Amino acid sequence: MMKLQMIATCLFGLEKLLGEEIDALGCRRIETIDGRITFEGDESALAAANIRLRCAERVYIRMGSFPCESFDMLFEGVKALPWETWIGKNDAFPVKGHAIRSKLFSVPDCQSIVKKAVVERLSDSYGLRWFAEEGVKYQIEFFLFKDVATLMIDTSGIALHKRGYRPVAGEAPLRETLAAAMAMIARPREDVLFWDPFCGSGTVAIEAAMIATCQAPGLDRHFAGEEFAALPSEIWKRERERAMSEIVFDSAFEAWASDIDPVVLETAKINADRAGVFDRIRFFLKDAATIQKPDRKGSIVCNPPYGERLMTLREAEELYRKMGRTFATFDPWQIYVLTSAENFERLYGRRADKIRKLYNGMIPCRLYQYFRPRGRR
Repeated sequence: MMKLQMIATCLFGLEKLLGEEIDALGCRRIETIDGRITFEGDESALAAANIRLRCAERVYIRMGSFPCESFDMLFEGVKALPWETWIGKNDAFPVKGHAIRSKLFSVPDCQSIVKKAVVERLSDSYGLRWFAEEGVKYQIEFFLFKDVATLMIDTSGIALHKRGYRPVAGEAPLRETLAAAMAMIARPREDVLFWDPFCGSGTVAIEAAMIATCQAPGLDRHFAGEEFAALPSEIWKRERERAMSEIVFDSAFEAWASDIDPVVLETAKINADRAGVFDRIRFFLKDAATIQKPDRKGSIVCNPPYGERLMTLREAEELYRKMGRTFATFDPWQIYVLTSAENFERLYGRRADKIRKLYNGMIPCRLYQYFRPRGRR
């Protein structure tokens, strides 16, 4: 087996959860910075990372890193990397990337230089001066951060948050990776009812059901790395079979998913069916401000409207006041609320036991966590 260094990227705030997932794969973490974790493993670990990681956006092969303060340093550093190990003479190798807090800040100029350097390296390896680039696509990405360049090849293709079960979502969809993180923090369990009273397209409840039944998020989709000649097809088949063998089909886990919108509720049902967890979730029409506590242990995990896309700010603030009054009747249930409203605690009428800063796409949010009974802090 070939030893590889890999990089998994994630939404800001999910690094701790993603790191724990990588540990669970048996891989060795090397470095963690905002939004990305570098780790080491073999080819099977690369396949497993794409299939199993719930919080990762993409998994890359790390080709190398080097100091980079000029275009000459960028060219020579890229040219020194063994691109021929992965890219064949007929393969495509487009380039894209990012530059943050570095002397080289022009992304188009960096793209051009990286492309030129890779072409020169491959020209020396294959004895060719022109490449048709009609074969397998190897997406090259560079990341310039504090004058250090990191070069990578994307093995995921379509972003990992696109599991495949949600071709249609609501007006303000929650990214699947963030929904999975919310569910992981709430710890779905068989003896605790999991309820999302603002379910929208059902993402939070679906991800919770997948976690509770040990269903890997990438089982039903394709990855760019499956086309790579240097990665044996057997590793993908073997890791999918291993993930399938771990699904718990007789789990007693139950989730409730309710919403005030009957149209989006039908979409949620379709998504749950596509995800294979429809029988774990009870969907029903209900105003979240009027829900009542059932006689059992449970957790509420939700992503109510922010007042940015689905309703006005004033309407959102009034909703948060109603939530505070309604959810107070659920004590001692645990409550998890994701919102971008910085004054949420004042409107809700209770200070959170813990707050975690997260991002829903580019929107900075906070996950307000209430896990202690009222009066016990």
